[in-house]
Amino acid sequence: MVRAVVCRELGPPESLKLEDMPRAALTSGQVRVAIHAAGLNFPDILMAAGEYQLKPPLPFTPGMEAAGEVIEVADADDVRVGDRVIVKARFGCYADEIVVTSDQLTPLPSTFDYAQGATFLAAHGTAYHALKDRAQIKPGEVLLVHGAGGGVGLAAVELGKVFGATVIACASSEEKLAVAQQRGADHAVLYGREPFKDAVKRITEGRGVDVVFDPVGGEIFEDSLRCIAWGARLLVIGFTGGVGVAKTNLVLIKGASVLGVRAGQAVRKNPALGVARLAELTRLAEERRISPNISHRLPLQDYAAAMRLLMDRRAIGRVVLTMR
Repeated sequence: MVRAVVCRELGPPESLKLEDMPRAALTSGQVRVAIHAAGLNFPDILMAAGEYQLKPPLPFTPGMEAAGEVIEVADADDVRVGDRVIVKARFGCYADEIVVTSDQLTPLPSTFDYAQGATFLAAHGTAYHALKDRAQIKPGEVLLVHGAGGGVGLAAVELGKVFGATVIACASSEEKLAVAQQRGADHAVLYGREPFKDAVKRITEGRGVDVVFDPVGGEIFEDSLRCIAWGARLLVIGFTGGVGVAKTNLVLIKGASVLGVRAGQAVRKNPALGVARLAELTRLAEERRISPNISHRLPLQDYAAAMRLLMDRRAIGRVVLTMR
């Protein structure tokens, strides 16, 4: 039997149950991975509540990324028992083990432990796709990162510096800003201390920013339109603070672009993007230039408390469920 967090009815984290499930049988081309750690992401919470664009049939197990060890292989190429791997899935990772195809696996960077591997590709993959593929950020440009204390925000801070940008990090607490600065942010702006658009104008001497990385939305997105430079690109990553409205007059006046970011869907449409992204992220990880910041590691049975850490904005970076 395998322990798994199961969603049998849509609702809050407390409606999920930890159950003993029978082991899934392998068919040709499949691989069984013993999961050591699973990363938590906002889509997991939204999926369990029925509020995400992907709606798996009930019952299902949440969790879109994990890391562990291959323990069984059924005619799968390039995978062997004992391999340490990262698992890329759309759901199913809040469990002791998972059955996937070999193309859902990538080798764990030698510099990472399992928890780091389980929290790497979703956040850093999104940030990479946003900054490199969508915004085409250039050295010397100014990048404004909202929600810089979150997992994807911190990934954007790290990668912004790798790409040669000057990074302005915005977050809701001094503690989160301190971590963002440790990860390379050049300037730190505390929401609530002063309007961030005023801070940005002060820091850039009135010029504004070239790229806005926004996983928050709502008023944050709307106010970002008021502190951008000519030709700015505004990256729509998510809506944790509500759906923002793009004032088209401001977009026009600044010659700006509003760009939606869906890293996973982009790869499904163009697999070559994923190959290049994974190769570059792995190289940077092996060079110790990027890594997830994990603020909480909880055992699998504490899945509801772990999900609440994300919902209540108490995490700095990533939250992990550990199985072994």
